Amino acid sequence: MVVLLETKLSHLKDDRAIMVDISGKDIIERYATAVGEILLSDLTIERIKNGTIEKGNVLVTARTAAILGVKRTPEMIPMCHQIPITGVDVNFSFHEGTIAATVEVRSVGRTGVEMEALTGVSIALLTVWDMVKSAEKDNTGNYPHTAIQNIKVLEKTKGSKTN
Repeated sequence: MVVLLETKLSHLKDDRAIMVDISGKDIIERYATAVGEILLSDLTIERIKNGTIEKGNVLVTARTAAILGVKRTPEMIPMCHQIPITGVDVNFSFHEGTIAATVEVRSVGRTGVEMEALTGVSIALLTVWDMVKSAEKDNTGNYPHTAIQNIKVLEKTKGSKTN
């Protein structure tokens, strides 16, 4: 049985979309980590590992794209506030048939950074796809085995976070 609770939507006022006023909130440390993965062929993953993708170093490019994505989140998501990003860390890990991207974002501000972390992961994975698409295409130009999946927030904190 699903119980629906009546909730007030913070981004709607009189049936109009609004940006929430955060001016009354305290300025504190904010932290979020997000993760996601891209499914790739084993051959493509090997080519990424040994640096033989024609477009260049896939993970260096994807890391740079993730950082840019974090910084530009308010330009892409209409109700996100521009916030001071104080740190971004992007890591990749290889698994059977996938590469996982993990993005950690830090800020000192009045609102959280989970949307920035999710955007960073998404842009990193899209960049990986763009860098390897010629290797992943089938003979019809489609991507039958390539997919981005499992993008989620792993952790979100406010207040001091130890390194």
